[in-house]
Amino acid sequence: AWSQVENQYQRRADLIPNLVETVKGFARQEQETLTAVVEARAKATSIQVDASTLDDPKKLQQFQQAQNQLTGALSRLMAVSERYPELKSNQNFLALQSQLEGIENRIAVARRDFIASVERYNTEIRTFPGRIWHTLMYS
Repeated sequence: AWSQVENQYQRRADLIPNLVETVKGFARQEQETLTAVVEARAKATSIQVDASTLDDPKKLQQFQQAQNQLTGALSRLMAVSERYPELKSNQNFLALQSQLEGIENRIAVARRDFIASVERYNTEIRTFPGRIWHTLMYS
């Protein structure tokens, strides 16, 4: 019975790092996409074009480059959202939580079974006829 408890602990030790790395991978990809959009938006809004700067080709070119970066970042975000109607990190975190919950439940069941086995053993060696066998065999 104890080996089942150890087996479930080992299962948890083996499974959790793999699940965490999988979730991190999805979250990292989404974070990079969203970070690119936020940075491009900040850059695009930081460059202001007014009537006085319309005559400066460098300023106009900087403004256009910032707008192009924002367009590119938004198109990547749109491609992600078209392929995946909702961002997947949330689902992956929920799946990770579900897997962890399942593992913890398995551990609890294995520990409960171990405790029940110990109780049966203790009852057997303290009652008749198990007490006689225990006295003869393990005096």
